[in-house]
Amino acid sequence: YLLAGQVTDAVTLALAQYGQARNMTESLGALSALLQHAPQAAAEPLAGFHARWRDDPLVLDRWFGAQASAPGCTVAGVRALMALPDFSLRNPNRARAVVFRFCLDNPGNLHTPEGYDFWAEQVLALDALNPEVAARLSRAFDNWARHEPVARAGMQAALQRVLDAPDLSRNVREIVSKALG
Repeated sequence: YLLAGQVTDAVTLALAQYGQARNMTESLGALSALLQHAPQAAAEPLAGFHARWRDDPLVLDRWFGAQASAPGCTVAGVRALMALPDFSLRNPNRARAVVFRFCLDNPGNLHTPEGYDFWAEQVLALDALNPEVAARLSRAFDNWARHEPVARAGMQAALQRVLDAPDLSRNVREIVSKALG
């Protein structure tokens, strides 16, 4: 709340909270607050969290997800996360932590032409690896027709791009074709 309210010394207090955290939950809470409201101060805590928890896959998923959903994470940022050695699109939990969190929890950066292209690209990439996971990601644009005209057009084009892809799984084809109506 102090960071969100831009209180003087809030960044210092959040960094202190991160440094004094006694468990993963406290560390992740401080790190997430920094990513949301003071990303310029999050580099050292990000590196420290990764170093401490890199051998715990579920905690590392949380680390990835906190970054992918942060307002400062653009398509370029999420691609950088996907380029890290700890990331694999073949790992469904990791794909959900990065791709899903960006596409579902970062609307400010998803709703751009690059974001729509990224969504379509990831649906198709996941469809080749795991159609069930791809089908769940396909649902992100179910309500495309309710958006303002520019976003609506971008989402509709992305849905059509997926639908027009060769060798699309039955699961994804069904969801996308229903979304397009």
